[in-house]
Amino acid sequence: MKCYSKLVAGLVISLAMPTSVLAGEARPAHIVSPDKYQVLLDNDEVLVLKMMLAPGENDNWHRHNAETVYFERGGKARIKTGVDKEVVLDIPDGYVMWHDTWEHQVFNVGDTSISAIIVERK
Repeated sequence: MKCYSKLVAGLVISLAMPTSVLAGEARPAHIVSPDKYQVLLDNDEVLVLKMMLAPGENDNWHRHNAETVYFERGGKARIKTGVDKEVVLDIPDGYVMWHDTWEHQVFNVGDTSISAIIVERK
């Protein structure tokens, strides 16, 4: 439980941070980082993505609509949410989170690959 409470606290902090000075100009994750995000389903209701980040990799600055994320394989991630605004999280395997629309960039700062299934509302 200790790991989960730290993760939730870190996510609350990161979501409270203002987004980039380019707020509203970020593009969808699968468009700006097609090598990290695979489209599994795209219909009128949802966009379902699979994200894969190997150790040392990062995606590009992007946005997600309101989303649910299932971390098939967690790891240590640094999430940048704005200019000089970031949080480092230890995400456990099987962790599920939800949050509203946001912009960010994810860096895998651990030594294992991170994979997640993302379901975004259209």
